[in-house]
Amino acid sequence: MTALAQVRAEVEAVYRRDSRRILATLIRLLGDFDLAEEAMHDAFFIAVERWQRDGIPDSPRAWLVSTGRFKAIDALRRRARFDRSQADLSMLLDGQAHDPSEEELLADDRLRLIFTCCHPALSADAQVPLTLREVCDLTTEQIARAFLQSPATIAQRIVRAKAKIRDAGIPYQVPELNELPERLESVLRVIYLVFNEGYSASSGESLLQQELSDEAIRLARLLVQLLPDAEAIGLLALMLLQASRQQARTDAHGNLVVLEQQDRSLWDRQRIDEGCELVRQALQSRAFGAYTVQAAIAAVHAEAATAQETDWTEIVGLYDVLQRHWPSAVVELNRAVALAKRDGPEVGLREVEGILARGELLDYHLAHAARAELHYQLGQVEEARAAWRQALALTRQAPERRHIEQRLQALE
Repeated sequence: MTALAQVRAEVEAVYRRDSRRILATLIRLLGDFDLAEEAMHDAFFIAVERWQRDGIPDSPRAWLVSTGRFKAIDALRRRARFDRSQADLSMLLDGQAHDPSEEELLADDRLRLIFTCCHPALSADAQVPLTLREVCDLTTEQIARAFLQSPATIAQRIVRAKAKIRDAGIPYQVPELNELPERLESVLRVIYLVFNEGYSASSGESLLQQELSDEAIRLARLLVQLLPDAEAIGLLALMLLQASRQQARTDAHGNLVVLEQQDRSLWDRQRIDEGCELVRQALQSRAFGAYTVQAAIAAVHAEAATAQETDWTEIVGLYDVLQRHWPSAVVELNRAVALAKRDGPEVGLREVEGILARGELLDYHLAHAARAELHYQLGQVEEARAAWRQALALTRQAPERRHIEQRLQALE
């Protein structure tokens, strides 16, 4: 007999370390998200009793996968007497030629799970909560709190996404080589969406939702470990470099501190060193994309000892690369701000006003904030005030609103 306290400690440790791998493998073996989740929880429950009696197995993960699978098949056989759809699934599983080998039980299926949760057939507002729930093991309540939604809304999106996977026959697999670039782009987009909502929440009282940005970094690390693609490495670098500034981005009262006024001694040097090294790795591959170039820009900021020492010429050059190969109005706006730093506010303002004159970024508060700041630097107080007011009207996040209100008060 093994002591209950020892068994419970081992079960908890295995859950923390391996529950997502166990779930991912059970989804492959059982072909159904909800069935796999129920089977996994049953297996952990059974383990507490059995491991006391029989001892902790040599391979707890394989034991849990095997036990969960048998438990699910047994439950399906019982339900099959009353439910035709369950009978079909039961027959399918009974028809499997053999019990899975230990190698099949121990396969790492998390990459399949990531690609399935981020499948382009699912809507964006379903991909994010499904990934956070199934891959990251965040609760529905945690996801709802992070995105300022009700738990019922998030739960509904997850249920609908699982139903779509089942009904549309979305394959539970890593894409073929010819599909990989497009599908990987979808995965990276979901991870960066999660990170951005954590790093700079789109609305609410708090600027940061660190739990989300940390999960995005953890997910990117897992992706790089399973699929060391240059752009996945570039995204991980970008997030590490941005997250390195988290402690300096707000003051003791939760107010926003802009980049050039941040206390750089609060920046996380360990994350900066790792991020810069990953940027070098990604750039050397020659197969990098927009995330890697953005990471290179973040690295230039991170390597400057003071705001005054920032190499704005290099940053403008990197924005030129971004705009040439992956053009967007937001990239153009950021390049305009960098140009203002290098060549003066008049040059930057001309670029910003050109973007707005084309009817682009009119609803983007940071475009009006950039215009306000450049007018202010040129001594154009009335124009600055009008632009700050436009920015304020478009801002939903409390710390950013307070920052803009302070800028407006300073103009009185």
